[in-house]
Amino acid sequence: MTESARLARTLFAPLFFLTAVSVAYAGLDFGKALDAVVDASKAATLSDQDVKSMASQFRQSTDRKNRLAPASDPYAQRLARITGGIATEDGMKLDYKVYLSKTVNAFALADGTIRVYSGLMDLMSDDEVRFVIGHEIGHVKLGHSRASIQTAYAASAARKGLAASASGKVSSIAESDLGELAERVVNAQHSQGQESSADAYSVKFMQKHKYESRAAASALRKLAKLSGNEASILSSHPSPGGRADAVEKTAAQK
Repeated sequence: MTESARLARTLFAPLFFLTAVSVAYAGLDFGKALDAVVDASKAATLSDQDVKSMASQFRQSTDRKNRLAPASDPYAQRLARITGGIATEDGMKLDYKVYLSKTVNAFALADGTIRVYSGLMDLMSDDEVRFVIGHEIGHVKLGHSRASIQTAYAASAARKGLAASASGKVSSIAESDLGELAERVVNAQHSQGQESSADAYSVKFMQKHKYESRAAASALRKLAKLSGNEASILSSHPSPGGRADAVEKTAAQK
């Protein structure tokens, strides 16, 4: 019996018989199905290193699918100026790059990846871009991104049987699964409470680095005026208009 099978029997003994019958009936590979059960359970207890490893794989996938601005590009030069002096934040080493796309979006990953779309930079002032970056870092540092990775990984494991290595570490994710997982994590839907806490994190981020924290409200109001077709960021960051007043109050509390 494989290690995966033994672990599955231990953790899921009450469900073992039903799982076996279901898999056999469907004509699926039994060992692969057991690996899926094991990996789905592992998703709830991913280590920090697991999360960073998966984030790095997601970065590689999204970088391949998007047009990265070279260092000589005006957008890349502007982002370097906007983020000058902030190589790390809250213990996380940051890697900034621009995607040359009209999409209004940005995201951060647990390995320190920060990706800003040129469409968002066209819309916003330097300090407004800084607020968005701080907001995305907030999602990582407050655990929201980790939860998104756990959810995406568990769903894919249950569906496709992504395997964990014998050491318990998350193995390299198959290319066929990587793109879908990365898309789920980058565009994960956040709750209103998560949005509000990431907003508050970013206001403090702005104040810490002596940026103009009033840009938080103006950035949110600009997003509120866009339709969903114009801004991918609205699919994962809902109701920006209702949050603008809240960040103004937070910014007033020095």
